[in-house]
Amino acid sequence: MASKAFRIFFLALLLLASPFLQVVRCQSDAESESEEAAVDDATDLGIVGEEELDYGDGSFSAAPGIDTVCVFPKNSARLVVAGEETEILAGVKNNGDSSLNVIAIKASVHYTFDHRLLIQNLSAVGFNNASVPASSQATFPYLFAVSKYLQSGNFDLVGTIIYEIDQHPYQSTFFNGTIDVAEAGGFLSIESVFLVTLGIALIVLLGLWIHGQIQNLSKKTKRAPKVEVGTKSSDASLDEWLEGTAAYSGSLSNKSKKKK
Repeated sequence: MASKAFRIFFLALLLLASPFLQVVRCQSDAESESEEAAVDDATDLGIVGEEELDYGDGSFSAAPGIDTVCVFPKNSARLVVAGEETEILAGVKNNGDSSLNVIAIKASVHYTFDHRLLIQNLSAVGFNNASVPASSQATFPYLFAVSKYLQSGNFDLVGTIIYEIDQHPYQSTFFNGTIDVAEAGGFLSIESVFLVTLGIALIVLLGLWIHGQIQNLSKKTKRAPKVEVGTKSSDASLDEWLEGTAAYSGSLSNKSKKKK
């Protein structure tokens, strides 16, 4: 009887718990499906080649409510080696009411003293299904490489992100600042060799000047003045002055005694 009552109690407990188990299972299935959908969306967001871009070469205005930022990851000094790739992260914050679609990112290099003088148009990178919903933000990578023949120095880099809102093209500048370009292929450049040679020459000249000053000082200390004290001339003049006096006879007697 006790075992039969225990079986009935166990079956009743399973019947009561079965709806809860079904709900938990449904929730877990829904979460897995959402995660798979998110993964699918992430794989749809891809970078396409330059030949597939179709945004035109025109210049567009910036859309209202769109803010952009820029970060050089692991390169806060903004040091760019000529011919090597450098990464920029362009951030977009959509404060508008409509979703935007990022089409491409492009950049160009200019002279610092005259921004109108273009040095190089860098390659553009296009994005596929890169949408930023309203009241959200996203980050997009951009890899660029300046010409390996570009000499070292400071130059201006202008980065632009092109996007669409309600099928209208816009663009915003996410970076407009100075970068430091270094020559590739070696540690020493022509300018660095010149500076090192000039520094060594200055050090050698300074050493020679200090050595000359030390030698002059040592020569002056070696030349000590010699003072000679004579007694014969003074005695003769003294005898002439005392000649004909009693002191003269006394001095003669003293001299004769000294000779003896």
